[in-house]
Amino acid sequence: MHDKSGEIIEDRAALVTVSPPSPIGRGFMAYERYQIAIARDGEPPLQQQRDLLRASRVAVVLPVDLERQQLVLLRQFRLPAHLVTGRGEMVEIVAGRVEDGEVAAAAAARECVEEIGVAPQRLAELFSVLSTPGITDEYVTFFLASVDASAVPERCGMAEETEDIRPFVVSIDDAIGALGSGRIANAMVVCALQWLALNRARLSELL
Repeated sequence: MHDKSGEIIEDRAALVTVSPPSPIGRGFMAYERYQIAIARDGEPPLQQQRDLLRASRVAVVLPVDLERQQLVLLRQFRLPAHLVTGRGEMVEIVAGRVEDGEVAAAAAARECVEEIGVAPQRLAELFSVLSTPGITDEYVTFFLASVDASAVPERCGMAEETEDIRPFVVSIDDAIGALGSGRIANAMVVCALQWLALNRARLSELL
């Protein structure tokens, strides 16, 4: 795709030299520091120091029940949301880390069972994005899943991960309608619902 100037609107490779990482700290994820030199035409390289949170790959799933025209969302407490907006009980969709040696689709299916209590009948891969490329390498792959919304339990989550997840079922109309409300702050939910609003007519083709 081009803009009016003829520029191709796409990410592209950079001419850059990146140092080995220097560890800063490690908790649930590793935190690293890099020294960077970015090549510039006719000028000395631009020197930068950048920190990186190693979050790796994530699978995100939009579970849809086409027969009932419903989808499954969930509620879960998130500390950053509590500190920033005061609304820590966030509306979310199924999401989780892709484990080492695991493909994203397998992670998507596993997370559906763990977080909303039902396995997907079918999965369709949609697209991938970097969630916050200024600070983390988190690479998120979105999936559409066909599920039986009537089988969703009231509570889910892995006890060993101290999760308290509360799935809930809404109509597709209500979910799309919530996009403009300003009451949903989770970027993955907004992204998924925007995709749904644009592609609702194609759901039966994909699933």
